[in-house]
Amino acid sequence: MKISPSWLRDFVDLPVDFTRLADELTLAGVAVEGISGSGESTVYEMEITTNRPDAMNHYGVAREASALYDLPLRPIEPKLPAPQGKSDVTIDIQEPELCPRFTAREIRGATIKASPLNIAKRLQLIDQRPISNAVDATNYVLWESGKPTHVFDLDLLEGRRLIIRKARAGETLKTLDGVDRKLTTDDLVVADAVKPVGLAGVMGGFDTMITERTKNILIESAWWDPTAVRKMSKRHGLHTDASHRFERGADFESTVASTNRVAELILNSGGGTLVGDVIDVIARKIDLAPVELDLREVQRILGEKITALEINRILLRLGFVLTAGGEDRYLVRIPSWRLDVEREIDIIEEIARLHGYDKFANTLPAYVGEVVELPDAAKDTRLRSSLLSLGYNEAISLSFISKEDAKRFSTATELDLENPLSDEASAMRTSLVPSMLNMLAHNLNRGNENVRLFESAKAFEAVGEKSLERKQIVLGATGKVDEAVVRGLAGGAEARAFSFFDLKGDIEQLLSHFSQWELGYDAQTSDYYHPGRSARVVLDGVTVAQFGQIHPDVASSRKIKQDVFMAELYLDCLYQHDLCSVRYEVLPRFPVVERDFSFVFADAVEFEKLRQATTGLGIAELRGFRPVEIFRGEKVGAGKYSILLRAKFQSSERTLRDDEVAAWAGKITAALEGLGGVQRA
Repeated sequence: MKISPSWLRDFVDLPVDFTRLADELTLAGVAVEGISGSGESTVYEMEITTNRPDAMNHYGVAREASALYDLPLRPIEPKLPAPQGKSDVTIDIQEPELCPRFTAREIRGATIKASPLNIAKRLQLIDQRPISNAVDATNYVLWESGKPTHVFDLDLLEGRRLIIRKARAGETLKTLDGVDRKLTTDDLVVADAVKPVGLAGVMGGFDTMITERTKNILIESAWWDPTAVRKMSKRHGLHTDASHRFERGADFESTVASTNRVAELILNSGGGTLVGDVIDVIARKIDLAPVELDLREVQRILGEKITALEINRILLRLGFVLTAGGEDRYLVRIPSWRLDVEREIDIIEEIARLHGYDKFANTLPAYVGEVVELPDAAKDTRLRSSLLSLGYNEAISLSFISKEDAKRFSTATELDLENPLSDEASAMRTSLVPSMLNMLAHNLNRGNENVRLFESAKAFEAVGEKSLERKQIVLGATGKVDEAVVRGLAGGAEARAFSFFDLKGDIEQLLSHFSQWELGYDAQTSDYYHPGRSARVVLDGVTVAQFGQIHPDVASSRKIKQDVFMAELYLDCLYQHDLCSVRYEVLPRFPVVERDFSFVFADAVEFEKLRQATTGLGIAELRGFRPVEIFRGEKVGAGKYSILLRAKFQSSERTLRDDEVAAWAGKITAALEGLGGVQRA
């Protein structure tokens, strides 16, 4: 937002130059992010927080400077001629909950022309395009005092009346930007006796706008419900300076003053006659509840005593009204433009920032006790350092996903947000997979084709009336693998595509940090994984992870054109196991005996079944059992594969005899044959 500091001088006599003013406003919480121009053409680029619409204008910033330097603030007092006759315009508020106040004023016989040079220059200085004296008057008042207003060509209003109502089914409105908008029954409109002439709080209508032929003008200034304006603005994809302020909360008491100010500017530049008194229809009052302020609480929160005189000075300059309510207590009446102040702590914050945060002594909070490490800190650190060493970069994403993704990637019941930012962020995430897919797609769309990311965060689910948070880690990988890096070579090897087995190796590396009795893999994975290129990890009978290639249909739905691999680690289950401690073990003195087994199996028989059948024999001297070669082809037959398995036997106490090794080999052969295997000659 742009503010002209020279414009501020209309309201307060600044005692400092523009550079120092920018620094001191920033320290007081009204941030000046940049300065451009020089002299009277100096412009501030300001960052005003969304809860401070009162400061999104020159008068609001001048009020801050007034409190900062303890200087009087000159009021905006329109000087109008005596009105002639009586206006026959009527206002009918049919939605008092959404429009509690509507103010209007009539001018007849005005001339529409270019704005005076001083008005046009000020608008141009803050990047506002001058249009005509009547339209510029509304823009000028918006940037002067922060109150959006609108002007109608009165002769184009049917029945010389305005009705504030809900739109009817099938109605349309051509807005000032020339777009025909189909209205819904949820839209609040300003209508004449026949048709809608404005989208309330957002934009006026094209058919009743001011043109060079306009002679008679109706000025309006209203207070609109912030939620209603926000929904309409979002529904129609129409964000305006007016909606930006109304959806954050406008000043209920400013409607008459802003209407009179617009009338003054139009009369001064275009002449005309002011007709009748101001039309001010109040359907219901909006009063801000007073707040009790205890000076002892101010000292407790801020850490030092600020005198009652200083507190009164600051709050009075900001527009608050204080009434003594007992010893060290005040009842504070909130000004109508400060909708963000609701509690005592809000007033204490106002005192602190205008007193000056830099004036508080630097102290550390008192603390008795000792630093206690979180229970899973060591496990978190071990996994994080391992992932970084494996070449993954840590990423952080929002905890919100769409309801569609929440159901697509998890069977858990999602937690819906009451006030979502958008439909794409309307639920707490039940899985980390959608967020990782979005981050991978974001990188790929920007030319980064080789990506390794991980995120450690929580997934949420509704359990009855409560919520359950589960800690997880998700890995995402796509692109090429530098073979030289994998093999530890100096160079010379070509890059290859990242594969399922690369990811499996990374998972095995992570799981190796945890104590385990039985680690196994099977194909029971979620349907968003590629069948046959994914696996579930079962550690001591509990599922601790699943990983693999994302199903091509899922990838293509997010416009990802290359293979994407992902892994999910369920830390609430994995952390039931302790970290492995490094222990020294004496190397065996006795030799290893190896035996090979060549079998043909049906494709449905996985190696995991072979491993379980072999280890289940309870042979204490069996130190290893792994596949050496796998072959498929015509000689083996369709739907089958040939596998060479190698068993390793060793004792730490003696040399093994041939007869006992042969007996163990016989048991293994029988177990494999029990799975339907046929031993090859």
